[in-house]
Amino acid sequence: MTHPQHTTVGIIGGGPAGLLLARLLHRSGIDCAVLESRDRSYVERRQRAGILEQGTVDVLRACGAGERMDREGLVHDGIELRWNRRAHRLDFPALTGGRRVRVYAQTEVVKDLIALQLADGPPLLFGAQALAVTGADTGRPAIRYHHQGREETLTCDYVVGCDGFHGVAREAVESVRRTHTRSYPYSWLGVLAEAPPSHDELIYAHSARGFALFSMRTPTVSRLYLQVPNGTDPADWPDDRIWDELEARGAIDGPWKLARGPLSAKAVLPMRSSVTEPMRYGRVLLAGDAAHIVPPTGAKGLNLAVADVTVLARALDQVHRTGATELLDAYSDTCLRRVWRAEHFSAFMTTTLHTAPDQSPFDTRLQHSQLDRIADSPHAAAELAENYTGLPLR
Repeated sequence: MTHPQHTTVGIIGGGPAGLLLARLLHRSGIDCAVLESRDRSYVERRQRAGILEQGTVDVLRACGAGERMDREGLVHDGIELRWNRRAHRLDFPALTGGRRVRVYAQTEVVKDLIALQLADGPPLLFGAQALAVTGADTGRPAIRYHHQGREETLTCDYVVGCDGFHGVAREAVESVRRTHTRSYPYSWLGVLAEAPPSHDELIYAHSARGFALFSMRTPTVSRLYLQVPNGTDPADWPDDRIWDELEARGAIDGPWKLARGPLSAKAVLPMRSSVTEPMRYGRVLLAGDAAHIVPPTGAKGLNLAVADVTVLARALDQVHRTGATELLDAYSDTCLRRVWRAEHFSAFMTTTLHTAPDQSPFDTRLQHSQLDRIADSPHAAAELAENYTGLPLR
């Protein structure tokens, strides 16, 4: 394989952020290369998010990656909140002027983007382990990486780190970065079930036993989550225990039946928030999880990454076409305004719906009051719906 020696934009990380950025740049005529440390099979199997905001759907369609999403994705016009054995549905289009979300797993988004990239896009190297980024504050940063038994160097006009919280791109901005973090005193036990969804839309259930989320991947596969203590071993949760707990936490005073089936995967997911500021140092820029992490309760992680690279692609397109750098200079501030809004919403959803280990009856009544407010007030409901479906990309 011929290794590129120089490119305009070097992208570290072949997840949805890096792949989408490469697609957007390619369509603008900007050359780039993507270095992904894992092999293709691993990347296409990683289980992550499954809810696409309206803006994410629009971007994927516009870049040519929407055909299978439109055919196989599930359009959802709302979610259901459950608490105190009560159920309340939020009607997204009615509350937001027509916005909705789509259930389409991140694994499928990645498969679609990889197929496009390999068919007609710029270089995509799997098994290319980035070792370091140098020259961030120069006009010619470089990525040192290991691929097929050799160490290579890729010089770039710009380097974009889409390589996550532990990636090497963050190390390149270490001298200027400030990272704000928050950890939560619980985790999620996530399972995939060979069972049809138990409801047409997602259910977010608050209970004294802890939070539960009833989601889906397809009409025959459910994705389900239970709040569990930090440090939980999935092996301590046999299938019957999981199903019984889901049924107890989702219980309401009304008709509802939990569809059960074989569980094909179990994993414990930590709950934390993190924001790194700024998202740029010299010619190195961060996007997606390299810059921020949200708890999954608000379904914001993948969508924030898409927003980041959409803003960045526009900025790099302006540089490419006109030489102007106004949008690129504003990249960090533009993204961080949206990031902090999403962090606030994700924290709100998390603290409102979960039961803390030391939670008092007073705390629980406050949560019930907030949920009652959402059910009774169109203004409170609209605030949740607008944030959930995604603020417009600017």
